[in-house]
Amino acid sequence: MRRAVTPELLDTDSGTPAEVAASLADLRRINRWFGGIATTQAMIEDLSRRLNTCSLTLLEVAAGSGDVPAIAAQRLENQGIRLNITLLDRAASHLRAANLNHGPVEIRAVVGDAVALPFPESSFDVVDSGLFAHHLTPAQLVQFVDEGLRVCRRAVLINDLVRHPLHLAFVYAGFPFYRSRLTRNDAPASVRQAYTIPEMLELLGKTQAAKAEIQPHYLFRMGAIAWKES
Repeated sequence: MRRAVTPELLDTDSGTPAEVAASLADLRRINRWFGGIATTQAMIEDLSRRLNTCSLTLLEVAAGSGDVPAIAAQRLENQGIRLNITLLDRAASHLRAANLNHGPVEIRAVVGDAVALPFPESSFDVVDSGLFAHHLTPAQLVQFVDEGLRVCRRAVLINDLVRHPLHLAFVYAGFPFYRSRLTRNDAPASVRQAYTIPEMLELLGKTQAAKAEIQPHYLFRMGAIAWKES
């Protein structure tokens, strides 16, 4: 199955406000039920253990409404791991849907460009992204990771889909459950333009990362870590 780039409607808010809101709600359900939150949580748990720290500052790029890092942070609090989260998205309309009040979890929101991050070097411990990498061309992906490495102190995390024919079949099977026509366009488009694990490893090898590693996760998810030179 070759990678095929298909425009995604939510990227440009190509719908009514109600359709955009419904598509963001679809994304929240997909991340809850099909491994999005669990993948981010597992990656941060692993990072915390390996860095021997229980407190991390995290920049979530292309954050949308920010539910994935926020819910993961709430779960991690129960394990003694504390996250201070900054959400970044180029669309202010997406961030307006964010719930910045998640109890003890500190969250703020910033509008900005993922490949030209508006922060100084080493501003955060970790830069994270969920369901964003597949939106990027190979050259853009390398640029994004290098920008993430510039503003992080430790690592760039990528939580994304794995391209596979069976994954595409699952997406089509879920059509009756999607509330928005944007999701019915964007969900299969996302799988078609997602990267495979070997492709992602090859691209990370072209970045400034000191080393890169990828683990497969539940239901065609990958968790990639690009480590910063220490």
